[in-house]
Amino acid sequence: MDLLAISLLVRWLLGWFLCLRLPQLPQGAGLGAEPTSELGLSVLIPARNEASTLPLLLAALKRQSFQPLEVLVVDDHSSDDTAAIARAAGARLLDSAPLPAGWTGKNWALHQATQASVGELLVFLDADTQPGPHFLARICAAQQQLGGLVSVQPFHRTERPYEQLSVLFNLVGLMAVPLGARVGVAFGPAMVTSRADYQRIGGHAAVADRVVEDWFLAHAYERSGLPVSAFIGDGDIEYRMYPGGLRELVLGFDKNFATAAGEVRWPWMLAVLLWLSGLFWAAWCLPASLLHWPMVGDRSLLANLVLYLGYSLQLVLLTRRVGSFGWINLVFPIPVVFFLGVFVLAIFNLERGTIEWKDRRIPTR
Repeated sequence: MDLLAISLLVRWLLGWFLCLRLPQLPQGAGLGAEPTSELGLSVLIPARNEASTLPLLLAALKRQSFQPLEVLVVDDHSSDDTAAIARAAGARLLDSAPLPAGWTGKNWALHQATQASVGELLVFLDADTQPGPHFLARICAAQQQLGGLVSVQPFHRTERPYEQLSVLFNLVGLMAVPLGARVGVAFGPAMVTSRADYQRIGGHAAVADRVVEDWFLAHAYERSGLPVSAFIGDGDIEYRMYPGGLRELVLGFDKNFATAAGEVRWPWMLAVLLWLSGLFWAAWCLPASLLHWPMVGDRSLLANLVLYLGYSLQLVLLTRRVGSFGWINLVFPIPVVFFLGVFVLAIFNLERGTIEWKDRRIPTR
Protein backbone atom coordinates (compact mmCIF):
# COMPACT_ATOMS: atom_id res chain seq x y z
CA MET A 1 0.00 0.00 0.00
CA ASP A 2 1.55 3.32 -1.08
CA LEU A 3 1.66 6.54 0.97
CA LEU A 4 -1.36 8.09 -0.79
CA ALA A 5 -3.50 5.02 -0.13
CA ILE A 6 -2.50 5.04 3.55
CA SER A 7 -3.34 8.75 3.77
CA LEU A 8 -6.80 8.16 2.29
CA LEU A 9 -7.42 5.24 4.64
CA VAL A 10 -6.51 7.39 7.65
CA ARG A 11 -8.88 10.12 6.47
CA TRP A 12 -11.69 7.61 5.95
CA LEU A 13 -11.13 6.24 9.46
CA LEU A 14 -11.30 9.78 10.83
CA GLY A 15 -14.94 9.90 9.72
CA TRP A 16 -15.79 6.98 11.99
CA PHE A 17 -13.81 8.50 14.85
CA LEU A 18 -15.59 11.86 14.56
CA CYS A 19 -18.98 10.14 14.80
CA LEU A 20 -18.12 7.76 17.64
CA ARG A 21 -20.15 9.86 20.06
CA LEU A 22 -23.51 11.06 18.80
CA PRO A 23 -25.34 10.80 22.15
CA GLN A 24 -29.09 11.11 22.53
CA LEU A 25 -30.75 12.75 25.52
CA PRO A 26 -29.93 10.64 28.58
CA GLN A 27 -32.59 8.33 29.94
CA GLY A 28 -32.19 6.41 33.17
CA ALA A 29 -28.67 6.25 34.57
CA GLY A 30 -29.45 8.75 37.30
CA LEU A 31 -31.75 10.94 35.28
CA GLY A 32 -35.38 10.94 36.30
CA ALA A 33 -37.94 9.97 33.69
CA GLU A 34 -39.96 13.07 34.54
CA PRO A 35 -38.81 16.53 35.62
CA THR A 36 -39.84 17.98 38.97
CA SER A 37 -43.43 19.05 38.44
CA GLU A 38 -43.19 22.01 40.83
CA LEU A 39 -41.11 23.88 38.28
CA GLY A 40 -43.47 25.45 35.77
CA LEU A 41 -42.42 25.21 32.14
CA SER A 42 -42.78 27.90 29.47
CA VAL A 43 -42.30 26.91 25.83
CA LEU A 44 -41.18 29.94 23.79
CA ILE A 45 -41.40 29.94 19.99
CA PRO A 46 -40.16 32.74 17.70
CA ALA A 47 -42.16 32.76 14.46
CA ARG A 48 -41.74 34.81 11.30
CA ASN A 49 -43.87 33.57 8.39
CA GLU A 50 -44.14 30.06 9.83
CA ALA A 51 -47.74 29.25 8.79
CA SER A 52 -46.62 26.02 7.11
CA THR A 53 -44.62 24.66 10.05
CA LEU A 54 -46.22 26.07 13.21
CA PRO A 55 -49.36 23.84 13.16
CA LEU A 56 -47.20 20.69 13.35
CA LEU A 57 -45.26 21.99 16.32
CA LEU A 58 -48.30 23.21 18.26
CA ALA A 59 -50.10 19.90 17.69
CA ALA A 60 -47.03 18.00 18.91
CA LEU A 61 -46.88 20.11 22.07
CA LYS A 62 -50.45 19.15 22.95
CA ARG A 63 -49.38 15.48 22.93
CA GLN A 64 -46.54 15.93 25.43
CA SER A 65 -46.45 13.67 28.49
CA PHE A 66 -45.16 16.64 30.50
CA GLN A 67 -47.43 19.58 29.78
CA PRO A 68 -46.08 23.14 29.95
CA LEU A 69 -47.73 25.94 31.88
CA GLU A 70 -47.84 27.93 28.65
CA VAL A 71 -46.89 27.89 25.00
CA LEU A 72 -45.97 31.41 23.93
CA VAL A 73 -45.58 32.25 20.23
CA VAL A 74 -43.92 35.54 19.30
CA ASP A 75 -45.16 36.73 15.93
CA ASP A 76 -42.19 38.53 14.39
CA HIS A 77 -44.11 40.76 11.95
CA SER A 78 -45.30 37.85 9.79
CA SER A 79 -47.04 38.51 6.49
CA ASP A 80 -48.83 35.14 6.46
CA ASP A 81 -51.30 33.42 8.85
CA THR A 82 -48.78 32.72 11.61
CA ALA A 83 -50.66 34.78 14.22
CA ALA A 84 -54.08 33.31 13.39
CA ILE A 85 -52.70 29.76 13.55
CA ALA A 86 -51.16 30.37 16.97
CA ARG A 87 -54.43 31.77 18.34
CA ALA A 88 -56.51 28.94 16.89
CA ALA A 89 -54.22 26.36 18.52
CA GLY A 90 -54.67 27.95 21.95
CA ALA A 91 -51.13 29.32 22.29
CA ARG A 92 -50.40 32.66 23.91
CA LEU A 93 -49.62 35.12 21.18
CA LEU A 94 -47.23 38.01 21.59
CA ASP A 95 -46.88 40.55 18.79
CA SER A 96 -43.24 41.55 18.53
CA ALA A 97 -42.33 45.18 19.00
CA PRO A 98 -40.34 46.79 16.16
CA LEU A 99 -36.82 45.38 15.81
CA PRO A 100 -34.35 47.68 17.61
CA ALA A 101 -30.95 48.51 16.16
CA GLY A 102 -28.31 45.99 17.19
CA TRP A 103 -30.69 43.01 17.48
CA THR A 104 -31.43 40.08 15.19
CA GLY A 105 -35.07 39.09 14.80
CA LYS A 106 -34.92 35.75 16.61
CA ASN A 107 -33.00 37.11 19.59
CA TRP A 108 -35.37 40.07 19.95
CA ALA A 109 -38.41 37.77 19.76
CA LEU A 110 -37.06 35.44 22.45
CA HIS A 111 -35.98 38.33 24.66
CA GLN A 112 -39.57 39.59 24.64
CA ALA A 113 -40.92 36.07 25.17
CA THR A 114 -38.85 35.46 28.30
CA GLN A 115 -39.97 38.77 29.77
CA ALA A 116 -43.63 37.90 29.18
CA SER A 117 -43.41 34.25 30.29
CA VAL A 118 -44.13 32.86 33.77
CA GLY A 119 -42.35 29.49 34.02
CA GLU A 120 -39.18 28.79 35.97
CA LEU A 121 -37.99 26.49 33.18
CA LEU A 122 -37.65 27.98 29.70
CA VAL A 123 -37.72 25.85 26.57
CA PHE A 124 -36.84 27.59 23.31
CA LEU A 125 -38.12 25.81 20.20
CA ASP A 126 -37.80 26.83 16.56
CA ALA A 127 -41.15 26.88 14.76
CA ASP A 128 -40.09 24.12 12.33
CA THR A 129 -39.39 21.52 15.04
CA GLN A 130 -41.61 18.52 15.82
CA PRO A 131 -40.97 16.97 19.24
CA GLY A 132 -41.95 13.42 20.11
CA PRO A 133 -44.46 12.92 22.96
CA HIS A 134 -41.82 12.56 25.69
CA PHE A 135 -39.42 15.24 24.48
CA LEU A 136 -40.28 17.98 26.97
CA ALA A 137 -40.12 15.52 29.86
CA ARG A 138 -36.72 14.22 28.80
CA ILE A 139 -35.03 17.52 28.01
CA CYS A 140 -36.32 19.15 31.21
CA ALA A 141 -35.23 16.16 33.31
CA ALA A 142 -31.80 16.38 31.70
CA GLN A 143 -31.57 20.09 32.50
CA GLN A 144 -32.51 19.52 36.13
CA GLN A 145 -29.79 16.89 36.43
CA LEU A 146 -27.05 18.58 34.38
CA GLY A 147 -27.87 22.24 35.05
CA GLY A 148 -27.08 25.21 32.87
CA LEU A 149 -28.10 25.04 29.23
CA VAL A 150 -29.17 21.77 27.57
CA SER A 151 -29.89 21.60 23.85
CA VAL A 152 -30.74 19.05 21.16
CA GLN A 153 -30.02 19.05 17.44
CA PRO A 154 -33.18 17.70 15.77
CA PHE A 155 -33.18 14.82 13.30
CA HIS A 156 -33.43 16.33 9.81
CA ARG A 157 -36.46 14.99 7.95
CA THR A 158 -36.27 15.50 4.18
CA GLU A 159 -39.20 15.28 1.80
CA ARG A 160 -38.14 16.79 -1.54
CA PRO A 161 -35.04 15.88 -3.61
CA TYR A 162 -33.29 19.25 -3.20
CA GLU A 163 -33.34 18.83 0.59
CA GLN A 164 -31.00 15.84 0.25
CA LEU A 165 -28.28 18.27 -0.86
CA SER A 166 -27.90 19.36 2.76
CA VAL A 167 -26.45 16.02 3.86
CA LEU A 168 -22.87 17.26 4.33
CA PHE A 169 -23.94 20.37 6.22
CA ASN A 170 -25.84 18.24 8.71
CA LEU A 171 -23.09 15.67 9.14
CA VAL A 172 -20.18 18.10 9.27
CA GLY A 173 -22.07 20.27 11.76
CA LEU A 174 -22.12 17.35 14.20
CA MET A 175 -18.62 16.11 13.38
CA ALA A 176 -17.12 19.52 14.11
CA VAL A 177 -18.16 19.74 17.77
CA PRO A 178 -17.95 17.58 20.90
CA LEU A 179 -21.33 16.26 22.05
CA GLY A 180 -22.70 15.05 25.36
CA ALA A 181 -22.80 16.39 28.91
CA ARG A 182 -20.94 19.60 29.73
CA VAL A 183 -19.23 20.03 26.37
CA GLY A 184 -19.76 23.77 25.87
CA VAL A 185 -21.82 23.41 22.67
CA ALA A 186 -25.43 24.46 22.08
CA PHE A 187 -27.96 23.92 19.28
CA GLY A 188 -30.48 26.71 18.76
CA PRO A 189 -33.53 24.77 17.49
CA ALA A 190 -34.26 23.19 20.89
CA MET A 191 -32.82 24.48 24.18
CA VAL A 192 -33.82 24.49 27.85
CA THR A 193 -32.53 26.46 30.81
CA SER A 194 -33.75 27.60 34.19
CA ARG A 195 -34.89 31.20 34.38
CA ALA A 196 -32.32 31.86 37.12
CA ASP A 197 -29.42 30.67 34.94
CA TYR A 198 -30.78 32.53 31.92
CA GLN A 199 -30.95 35.79 33.87
CA ARG A 200 -27.48 35.16 35.32
CA ILE A 201 -25.86 35.15 31.87
CA GLY A 202 -27.83 38.18 30.67
CA GLY A 203 -30.29 36.30 28.47
CA HIS A 204 -30.59 36.94 24.77
CA ALA A 205 -29.53 40.54 25.36
CA ALA A 206 -26.03 39.13 25.81
CA VAL A 207 -26.08 37.85 22.20
CA ALA A 208 -28.43 40.45 20.73
CA ASP A 209 -26.58 40.96 17.44
CA ARG A 210 -25.52 37.35 16.85
CA VAL A 211 -27.05 35.51 13.88
CA VAL A 212 -26.06 32.06 15.12
CA GLU A 213 -26.99 32.84 18.69
CA ASP A 214 -26.60 29.32 20.09
CA TRP A 215 -22.78 29.35 19.87
CA PHE A 216 -22.57 32.62 21.74
CA LEU A 217 -25.17 31.70 24.35
CA ALA A 218 -23.03 28.65 25.10
CA HIS A 219 -20.01 30.93 25.59
CA ALA A 220 -22.03 33.19 27.91
CA TYR A 221 -23.07 30.23 30.07
CA GLU A 222 -19.49 28.98 30.27
CA ARG A 223 -18.18 32.44 31.21
CA SER A 224 -20.68 32.41 34.09
CA GLY A 225 -19.43 29.02 35.26
CA LEU A 226 -22.54 27.16 34.08
CA PRO A 227 -22.46 23.85 32.18
CA VAL A 228 -23.58 23.55 28.56
CA SER A 229 -24.68 20.14 27.21
CA ALA A 230 -25.71 19.06 23.71
CA PHE A 231 -27.27 15.91 22.26
CA ILE A 232 -28.71 14.67 18.98
CA GLY A 233 -32.46 14.39 18.49
CA ASP A 234 -32.79 11.01 16.76
CA GLY A 235 -36.01 9.53 18.16
CA ASP A 236 -36.80 12.61 20.27
CA ILE A 237 -37.31 15.60 17.99
CA GLU A 238 -37.10 16.29 14.27
CA TYR A 239 -37.43 19.18 11.86
CA ARG A 240 -37.69 19.82 8.17
CA MET A 241 -35.17 22.52 7.38
CA TYR A 242 -35.81 25.05 4.65
CA PRO A 243 -38.98 23.62 3.05
CA GLY A 244 -39.37 26.84 1.04
CA GLY A 245 -37.12 25.73 -1.79
CA LEU A 246 -33.49 25.53 -2.90
CA ARG A 247 -32.84 29.27 -2.52
CA GLU A 248 -33.96 29.20 1.11
CA LEU A 249 -31.71 26.20 1.76
CA VAL A 250 -28.69 27.91 0.21
CA LEU A 251 -29.27 31.14 2.15
CA GLY A 252 -29.84 29.27 5.41
CA PHE A 253 -26.64 27.25 5.30
CA ASP A 254 -24.73 30.21 3.86
CA LYS A 255 -25.83 32.23 6.92
CA ASN A 256 -24.55 29.52 9.26
CA PHE A 257 -21.28 29.11 7.41
CA ALA A 258 -20.60 32.83 7.25
CA THR A 259 -21.21 33.49 10.93
CA ALA A 260 -20.21 30.33 12.83
CA ALA A 261 -17.26 28.74 11.03
CA GLY A 262 -14.76 30.66 13.13
CA GLU A 263 -16.27 29.32 16.37
CA VAL A 264 -15.30 25.67 15.80
CA ARG A 265 -12.38 24.57 17.96
CA TRP A 266 -9.31 24.10 15.79
CA PRO A 267 -8.50 20.41 16.61
CA TRP A 268 -12.04 19.42 15.58
CA MET A 269 -11.89 21.63 12.52
CA LEU A 270 -8.58 20.10 11.42
CA ALA A 271 -9.95 16.56 11.78
CA VAL A 272 -13.10 17.46 9.83
CA LEU A 273 -11.07 19.11 7.07
CA LEU A 274 -8.88 16.02 6.74
CA TRP A 275 -11.96 13.79 6.44
CA LEU A 276 -13.53 16.16 3.92
CA SER A 277 -10.36 16.19 1.84
CA GLY A 278 -10.57 12.40 1.53
CA LEU A 279 -14.24 12.63 0.60
CA PHE A 280 -13.50 15.27 -2.04
CA TRP A 281 -10.69 13.11 -3.41
CA ALA A 282 -13.00 10.13 -3.73
CA ALA A 283 -15.66 12.29 -5.38
CA TRP A 284 -13.16 13.35 -8.07
CA CYS A 285 -11.15 10.18 -8.69
CA LEU A 286 -13.88 7.78 -9.86
CA PRO A 287 -15.28 10.09 -12.56
CA ALA A 288 -11.69 11.12 -13.41
CA SER A 289 -10.63 7.52 -13.98
CA LEU A 290 -13.77 6.86 -16.05
CA LEU A 291 -13.52 10.02 -18.18
CA HIS A 292 -9.71 10.32 -18.30
CA TRP A 293 -9.64 13.61 -16.43
CA PRO A 294 -6.41 14.83 -14.79
CA MET A 295 -5.71 13.11 -11.47
CA VAL A 296 -2.91 12.11 -9.11
CA GLY A 297 -2.43 8.57 -7.88
CA ASP A 298 -3.74 5.21 -9.02
CA ARG A 299 -5.72 5.62 -12.22
CA SER A 300 -7.17 2.11 -12.17
CA LEU A 301 -10.94 1.94 -12.23
CA LEU A 302 -11.07 -0.82 -9.60
CA ALA A 303 -9.01 1.09 -7.02
CA ASN A 304 -11.06 4.25 -7.44
CA LEU A 305 -14.33 2.32 -7.37
CA VAL A 306 -13.32 0.74 -4.04
CA LEU A 307 -12.45 4.19 -2.69
CA TYR A 308 -15.77 5.61 -3.89
CA LEU A 309 -17.83 2.76 -2.44
CA GLY A 310 -15.97 3.03 0.86
CA TYR A 311 -16.96 6.66 1.32
CA SER A 312 -20.47 6.06 0.02
CA LEU A 313 -21.04 3.25 2.54
CA GLN A 314 -19.62 5.42 5.31
CA LEU A 315 -22.02 8.25 4.49
CA VAL A 316 -25.00 5.88 4.43
CA LEU A 317 -24.17 4.53 7.88
CA LEU A 318 -23.10 7.81 9.53
CA THR A 319 -26.12 9.81 8.39
CA ARG A 320 -28.77 7.33 9.55
CA ARG A 321 -29.05 9.05 12.96
CA VAL A 322 -28.61 12.55 11.56
CA GLY A 323 -31.40 12.76 8.99
CA SER A 324 -33.40 10.94 6.35
CA PHE A 325 -30.68 10.97 3.71
CA GLY A 326 -30.76 8.01 1.35
CA TRP A 327 -29.96 7.96 -2.35
CA ILE A 328 -27.85 11.12 -2.23
CA ASN A 329 -25.11 9.20 -0.41
CA LEU A 330 -24.69 6.95 -3.44
CA VAL A 331 -23.97 9.96 -5.66
CA PHE A 332 -22.08 12.00 -3.07
CA PRO A 333 -20.08 14.05 -5.62
CA ILE A 334 -23.31 16.03 -6.14
CA PRO A 335 -23.60 17.23 -2.50
CA VAL A 336 -19.82 17.73 -2.47
CA VAL A 337 -20.10 20.25 -5.33
CA PHE A 338 -23.08 21.90 -3.60
CA PHE A 339 -21.20 22.08 -0.29
CA LEU A 340 -18.20 23.74 -1.96
CA GLY A 341 -20.45 26.19 -3.80
CA VAL A 342 -22.17 27.35 -0.62
CA PHE A 343 -18.79 27.59 1.10
CA VAL A 344 -17.48 29.93 -1.62
CA LEU A 345 -20.67 32.00 -1.38
CA ALA A 346 -20.23 32.23 2.39
CA ILE A 347 -16.69 33.56 1.95
CA PHE A 348 -18.05 36.19 -0.47
CA ASN A 349 -20.71 37.23 2.07
CA LEU A 350 -18.11 37.42 4.82
CA GLU A 351 -16.14 39.86 2.70
CA ARG A 352 -19.28 41.80 1.78
CA GLY A 353 -20.32 41.92 5.45
CA THR A 354 -24.04 41.13 5.09
CA ILE A 355 -26.43 38.37 4.11
CA GLU A 356 -30.16 38.33 3.45
CA TRP A 357 -32.37 36.18 5.67
CA LYS A 358 -36.15 36.30 6.08
CA ASP A 359 -36.35 39.58 4.18
CA ARG A 360 -33.79 41.25 6.45
CA ARG A 361 -30.18 42.24 5.88
CA ILE A 362 -28.01 40.64 8.55
CA PRO A 363 -24.36 41.49 9.29
CA THR A 364 -21.90 38.59 9.10
CA ARG A 365 -19.16 40.33 11.07
